[in-house]
Amino acid sequence: MNRSTVAALFMSAILLGGCMSSDQKKENARNQVQSAEENLDKAQNNETAVAQKAATADELKAFKLESELKIKNNEVSIAELKIKMNKPGSALDEVYARRIDSLEMKNQNLKTRMGNYEKTHTDWGKFKSEFNRDLDDLGKSLKSLRIVHVKE
Repeated sequence: MNRSTVAALFMSAILLGGCMSSDQKKENARNQVQSAEENLDKAQNNETAVAQKAATADELKAFKLESELKIKNNEVSIAELKIKMNKPGSALDEVYARRIDSLEMKNQNLKTRMGNYEKTHTDWGKFKSEFNRDLDDLGKSLKSLRIVHVKE
């Protein structure tokens, strides 16, 4: 609600209050103005909340580039693990192969989630936090898998 709407409400309260006493009219008008101002404040707060939930175009672009780089690095690490797994004389078993496949799938899911966010633009803060957490967890899992492979 803007200020002109508040003024219109105030004026209509004055016109409709023709049968009321002067004090009643003033009190009624004050209540309506106060109510309109509260509604205006709520609307402005909602606008601010919505703006904070959405990522700016530049922020999304930077985050996407950074995330895509990490995802590509994960793809390289996964490919290296697969190559090492297939070397003759390697004592890697099915469990190891399944772990690599699982990590590859998680990496692909992250790539898909990034693309889906661009279409939906849901809560930016929540998305960014969860996405970074999942991306970091995947990186740690890949690192620990490489360490296990080196020890074997």
